[in-house]
Amino acid sequence: MIARAPGKVVLSGAYAVLEGATAVVTAVGRYAVADSRRPSSWTTPEVREAIGAGGAPWFDATALRDGQGAKLGIGSSAAILVASLAALELEARGPLDDGELQLAVFEPALRAHARAQGGGSGVDVAASVHGGTLLFRREGESVTVAPIRLPKGLVFEIWTSGRPASTPELLERVRDLAVRTPKHYRRWIDAQADAAERAANALAAGQVAEIVSALSVQKDCLAGLGEAARADIVTEEVNVLDARAKREDAVVLPSGAGGGDIALYAAPATPSAELIGLAAKVGYRRLPEMTLEARGVHAVAIAPAESPPSAPTPHA
Repeated sequence: MIARAPGKVVLSGAYAVLEGATAVVTAVGRYAVADSRRPSSWTTPEVREAIGAGGAPWFDATALRDGQGAKLGIGSSAAILVASLAALELEARGPLDDGELQLAVFEPALRAHARAQGGGSGVDVAASVHGGTLLFRREGESVTVAPIRLPKGLVFEIWTSGRPASTPELLERVRDLAVRTPKHYRRWIDAQADAAERAANALAAGQVAEIVSALSVQKDCLAGLGEAARADIVTEEVNVLDARAKREDAVVLPSGAGGGDIALYAAPATPSAELIGLAAKVGYRRLPEMTLEARGVHAVAIAPAESPPSAPTPHA
């Protein structure tokens, strides 16, 4: 059986989501595919945590990479895990609708992803499972997910640098700050959490200007957090782009843990030619073909006579 699961972009609430703040995440229209009809010769740490050393389905996540094979930073590990678990679930139980499949794989995927990565909120797993745009909140072991729609008149664009960022390294530096200088950690995390709640409330009310304003505050909080933690959460290139975007009532900020791989543009209108040119100059290209609020994990129909694909080597 074949299943697909989408990647994700965290729109709001990075880092603060680990402290119980509400994050906003959206699924993107690029998918990892898993096929239980053929075994995989290699798999990811997250899938090994979920099912053990053997029996992993073949998978392909090239859609979550750029043309040179580099990760785009849109949640490939979670998408591979969710698609793999879904393919095995379909193999064991037969046809399931989207809701049944989501219910079956969500909790196992959350647990396996957390074990493999040494923690984390699970926001990327939620997006791969449920799709659409979600309000996500974790309090201890309890996770709450609520669907929401992005308002009309709000433009989000995903810009990629093609440069990989190490989320575990950035998270480790922030955790070290919390131990080393808790006062500085709390200053920036609390401010980030307040701005995240502002963004979530504004999204629920459809207030485009307020959403952009709250995201702008978050960009500044992330910059302060990164400086205190000696972590490159907001890179100089993103700072340059955000300074120019402010002239267009827009914001450019990191998506998720930051580090420069993905930048997020948010505004009431599309970026000007000048801003797009500046993005290219500092090493970012737009991904306008990447749709947001994509469908979550789902089965892929197989023709009765179809044989397993002679697919290329899987990519994580």
